[in-house]
Amino acid sequence: MATEAWLDAMQILASMLRLATPLIFCAMAGMFSERAGVVDIGLEGKLLMGAFAAAAVTSLTGTPWAGLAAAIGASVALALVHGFACITHRGDHIVSGVAINILASGLTVVIGIALFTQGGQTPPLSREERFGPITLPFADRLADVPWFGPFYAELLSGHNLLVYAATLAVPLSALILFSTTFGLRLRAVGEAPEAVDSAGYSVAWLRYRAVIITGILCGMAGAYLSTAHGGGFVREMSAGKGYIALAALIFGKWRPVPTLFACLLFGVLESSAARMSGVSLPLVGQIPIEVILVAPYVLTVILLAGFFGRAIPPRALGVPYMKER
Repeated sequence: MATEAWLDAMQILASMLRLATPLIFCAMAGMFSERAGVVDIGLEGKLLMGAFAAAAVTSLTGTPWAGLAAAIGASVALALVHGFACITHRGDHIVSGVAINILASGLTVVIGIALFTQGGQTPPLSREERFGPITLPFADRLADVPWFGPFYAELLSGHNLLVYAATLAVPLSALILFSTTFGLRLRAVGEAPEAVDSAGYSVAWLRYRAVIITGILCGMAGAYLSTAHGGGFVREMSAGKGYIALAALIFGKWRPVPTLFACLLFGVLESSAARMSGVSLPLVGQIPIEVILVAPYVLTVILLAGFFGRAIPPRALGVPYMKER
């Protein structure tokens, strides 16, 4: 009985990790942008555009690698538009981000109808056109080993490449932001851009590099949605994940590891939806499936409302920098 419970737990955690992957990518993306002082509410739009570009190019070329490259390119293009509006022209960051979300929402449907005439969707992708699961060495042989077997075969093995990339993105982001000169300058731009400027470094160029990194990570998140976790693009398939990632970033106080745990929390809520269907609790009765499905979005509102403690953003976040003459 204990072994079966352990196996179930590993399967739940594996599902949680897969569902949290786009959130992790987007949250790490937002961390680079906002640590540099650029508010990025446009994570949702870049995620959606990346998902469409990945599925469209994959269906046309037959290779998910081309789709991944297209997703990164499309997402970086939107990130540069955001940077051009907010960094070069010192526009309102929130307005620019909302405009990107609206643009992506409409553009994906229009281009999808023009290319595939399927109501804004792309054709379904075959198994060969998707990023498939990777079985780690000896996973099949070790699967029956008590305790360690399910941990290795179910939780560590069997994910696709982008799941492993998202997991690696967390320590890599922490290393870049807190253990490199580039990361120090990036964080300084978000806290005291005038000090960075007086030291002889370009505030605009550092912020542009931050939004480019943001575009790369959001593109990978989008490619995961449509060519790894899913098998094609459907309209609005991001389903608010960019906003949820932003909530996780704020809840994690713009630090990689706490943000990761916030993303995993959303992932476990989503993975529990299917398992909680039909479950009855004492004094409550059967839980409606709609309650479970809406839980991540309710939690997003709660986190953004600040009910779990005050999150202090970078001091220069959203503040345009004008070089003194």
